[in-house]
Amino acid sequence: MKKHFPVLLLLLSMFGCTETSTKTLVTISPVNNGKALQITGFDPAIINEISRDSSARAWETLMAVYRMPADTTMKNLQRIQPGRYTVKDNVVIFTPDTAFSTQQTYFFRYYDFGAGGTLTDLIKSRSKPGYLHYTDLIFKQ
Repeated sequence: MKKHFPVLLLLLSMFGCTETSTKTLVTISPVNNGKALQITGFDPAIINEISRDSSARAWETLMAVYRMPADTTMKNLQRIQPGRYTVKDNVVIFTPDTAFSTQQTYFFRYYDFGAGGTLTDLIKSRSKPGYLHYTDLIFKQ
């Protein structure tokens, strides 16, 4: 048992360590009388890099707005709500091509490409390599 003790200590120290997170909380809020969505909390370096690309496709790889279907199990099959993304002072404003409906529920999905990147993350979350980690924030006008 004594010869396995150093290996056991090494394993315990690897799994016992926690990473300190400096991530900020991503939040959304309606602006311009509900005609647009304000998005805050992303790393300014990421926002500035994506804002160099004028196409919406670059933004949609990180974040997108969708209509919530009546059957919420069908969320992953919804089409992206088309619109325009603009940046001002590290805040992203999404303005849809078609105005948000007051009777419709929507969800904002953003991807965390860094999550699940380490072996410890994979073990803790039971996720598979290559799986995209995302968060959905639900809103209604």
